Amino acid sequence: MGQGQNSILVTGGAGFIGSHTAVELFESGYHPVIVDNLSTSDRLLLEGLPKITGEKVDFFEGDCTDREFLRSVFSQRNITAVMHFAAFKSVGESVEFPIRYFRNNIDSLIALLEVMKEFGVRDFIFSSSCTVYGQPEKIPVNESAPFLKAESPYGATKQIGEQILEASVRSGYRVVSLRYFNPVGAHPTGHIGELPVGVPNNLVPYITQTAAGLRKSLTVFGNDYDTADGSCIRDFIHVVDVARAHVKALEYLWSIGPESNSFEAFNLGTGVGVSVLELIKSFETSNKLSLSYSIGSRRPGDVIKVYADPSRIMKAMGWKPDFSLEEAMVHAWNWQKKISGLT
Repeated sequence: MGQGQNSILVTGGAGFIGSHTAVELFESGYHPVIVDNLSTSDRLLLEGLPKITGEKVDFFEGDCTDREFLRSVFSQRNITAVMHFAAFKSVGESVEFPIRYFRNNIDSLIALLEVMKEFGVRDFIFSSSCTVYGQPEKIPVNESAPFLKAESPYGATKQIGEQILEASVRSGYRVVSLRYFNPVGAHPTGHIGELPVGVPNNLVPYITQTAAGLRKSLTVFGNDYDTADGSCIRDFIHVVDVARAHVKALEYLWSIGPESNSFEAFNLGTGVGVSVLELIKSFETSNKLSLSYSIGSRRPGDVIKVYADPSRIMKAMGWKPDFSLEEAMVHAWNWQKKISGLT
């Protein structure tokens, strides 16, 4: 598809979820325009995209807090909608560097909204997070659950982001906010996957790096929580299922009519709670190997237990997860083997 038709701006498109979403946009007939400053990502994922799609990557290197840079991208491409993935995302790091998180995550959102307004672009898909719920009172959590106190500055930036977007629809924007639970896995082709810079903050790349011998051992943060095996419970969802939901969300926005200004939030998870220890066992079983891991102390900012009620997105958009946890573990390990030269 040409650059003048259905060009979708994908901020953070060189990252884990953004790159997989770019693939799904290509495969659905859209033209993703990727923006990334490569501060927490790598050109390796950009190089993997054409191997999957057979299409040249349309990439601009720059920062989403830089309004002049954003204006130059909008002026060169006929952008019809924005998918915003560009944000710092580590719970633990945000506890250590809260100001950095507020400055980057909030200012990039405001800059995008301002430049969209200048160019007459209304449609916005926001990467939100289940962290907006804090430690929810009721599990599984649905979209009507109140925002409790965020357990981390990262979670607070997502709460504030949603509040900004909900207030902004009165100015003509149309927004779908997707509250991710825990995206995992990699593309089934093995050409793109999760590629953390430095020590991984997410559990699965730490698992795969430990299995590959890059890390001596995996630490499980706490085994004394009020759960069946004492470890935290999460809702792990395959990254390709997350990516496909973004295309569904965009088409959902377009289906509700041009006269409608709206903000809608949807949980994006499987609806199944899996403990950290269960995830480790799934990885070991799925890939027929054993991991070295130990139990450590609790980590600041961690929610004890959270998993989704995803019925709203299933009903509104006809979306459902296609991949199992076992498939996600196999895909994640295949990707790690590839980038570690083990295949």
